[in-house]
Amino acid sequence: MGKDIIFFEELTFDTFFFRIFAVVKIEDAIQQFADYIATEQRLAEGTIQYYLKVTEWFGLYLSSQEIHTIEEIEPRDIRAWQMGLIEDGKAPGTVTKHLAAIRAWFKYLRKNGYMQRDIMAKISPPKAPKRLPVFFKEKDVEKIYSDIYPDTYEGVVEKLVLRMLYETGMRRSELASLSLANIDIEGCTIKVRGKRNKERYIPIENELAHNISQYIALRSRRMMELHEEQPNLEDTDRLLVNSKGKAISDSAIYNIVEKYMTTLAHAERYSPHVFRHSFATHMLNEGANIDAIKELLGHSDLAATEVYTHVTREHLKETYKHAHPRANKK
Repeated sequence: MGKDIIFFEELTFDTFFFRIFAVVKIEDAIQQFADYIATEQRLAEGTIQYYLKVTEWFGLYLSSQEIHTIEEIEPRDIRAWQMGLIEDGKAPGTVTKHLAAIRAWFKYLRKNGYMQRDIMAKISPPKAPKRLPVFFKEKDVEKIYSDIYPDTYEGVVEKLVLRMLYETGMRRSELASLSLANIDIEGCTIKVRGKRNKERYIPIENELAHNISQYIALRSRRMMELHEEQPNLEDTDRLLVNSKGKAISDSAIYNIVEKYMTTLAHAERYSPHVFRHSFATHMLNEGANIDAIKELLGHSDLAATEVYTHVTREHLKETYKHAHPRANKK
C-alpha cells in the first residue's frame, strides 16, 4: 500500500490526468462524441449523421487491427485506413470528407483531455484530379428556345429560368434572389448581388429584355388575381414567383433545369451550374475576352475563370480529331 501511495504522490497533475483518460475505450469515446455533437454543436442533422457513421466505420477498422483504446491509435493507423479507402475505389473527395469527420472526432478528444497530441497534424487528404467544368453543347442549349413548354404561367416561368441561366451565367442563388428593382428593361442590364454581397452588372440582349418585360406584366396580373382571392397574401420583390405568388427557391430552379435538360442534352450532370459553365465556355469559343467573362461571372480571381480556357482547348482538340482528314491516321 505504501508504495502505491508514494507512486501517485510523485505523479504531476497533468500526467495523472492523462493516465486516467488514456485507457478510454474507442467505442466509449465514439458514443461520447455522438452525444456531444448531437447536443452541443450547431451542425446540420445530415452532417451529424455523416460524422457518426464515418467515426463508427473508423472504430470498426481499429477494432479489426486489435486497437481498442484511444492511447493505442497512431498516425500510421489513420494512413492505413485512408489507403484502404482509396484501394476500395473511394473518390478523393469522399476520402477527404471521411478524414474531416475523423478530424472532428480527434479534435473533440483533445479538447476534453482524452488525448494530448494532434494525431491528425501530418495527415493530408488525397489530391483530387482537376476536373474540367461540365457544359451543355450549343446545339442542345438551342433546344430551350423551341416550343417545349406548357401553355401555362408555370411554362412561362420555366422558359425564362432556363434562358436567364444561359444568357447571364448567373448562379442559381443569384437568380432566385433577383429582385424586380434590379431589372433595367430599357437599359438591357441586370444588377446581380453575388458572393460576399459583391454587385455586378450583366448586359442582356433585346429579346431577353422583351421576354422579361412580358413576364413581369403576366406576373402582375397573376398577383392581382391572387390578392383578390387572398387579401392577406404577402407581396415579394423577387422577380421569379410561382403561380401561388411565392418566390421561386434555389431547389425549384434546380428542378426546372433537371426536368428539361435531362431530355434535351447529353451531359455528365444536369444542374443550373452547368448553364453557368456553358455560358462561359460558349463565349470563349466565340472569341470573348477572358477578363470580360471574369467580370460577368463575378469571379474575384482570374484563375477561377481560366479553367474555361482548358475546356476550350479540349473542345478544339475534339474538333480537330473529328474534322481533320489526317487526325486519325496511324
